[in-house]
Amino acid sequence: MSDLPPADTCALAHWIPLAASRPAMSPAWHRWVGSRDSLTLRLTEAGAPRPFRVRLLDQRLGTPRRDEARALGIAPGQRAWLREVALCLGEHPWVVARSVAPLSGLPEHELAHLGERSLGSWLFRQPGLERGEIEVTSAPAGFHAATGPWGRRSVFRRGDFRVLVQEWFLDAMADDLGLPSR
Repeated sequence: MSDLPPADTCALAHWIPLAASRPAMSPAWHRWVGSRDSLTLRLTEAGAPRPFRVRLLDQRLGTPRRDEARALGIAPGQRAWLREVALCLGEHPWVVARSVAPLSGLPEHELAHLGERSLGSWLFRQPGLERGEIEVTSAPAGFHAATGPWGRRSVFRRGDFRVLVQEWFLDAMADDLGLPSR
């Protein structure tokens, strides 16, 4: 857990469509932020030979932030499954992520036991999975102290199940890969 207040009480990030970020986002970052494939796989390949691992920061039932509820199309205050993780190469977090899923349609028996496995490793094996549009922000994650240039989010859907996946790319990743500041 971080020393910051819970994400429910943090300032809301300002999310914009990926296409609207193009003037401010370098091509190198656009390749990372705009990718629609598995971030877990991309991080593993880019960080080799360092081992990839997921550090579980928090997982609970709770109340999503207003912007998260709106993105998922659920009523404000409705309880949901919340999960916060750090995606690490070696011991260094490169990405922090927060996932939010409404309880209706939630395959809880599968997601409750993810532990320190990535949600993406489960999501990208689901037949009929659809990914919504990617939105981006330059605001910090709010649940983790590390900073970085960009965050992104999108809603994944499969039947009645939907999950909002939000990922913030950290300065440590930019430094290790020699990426520009923005």
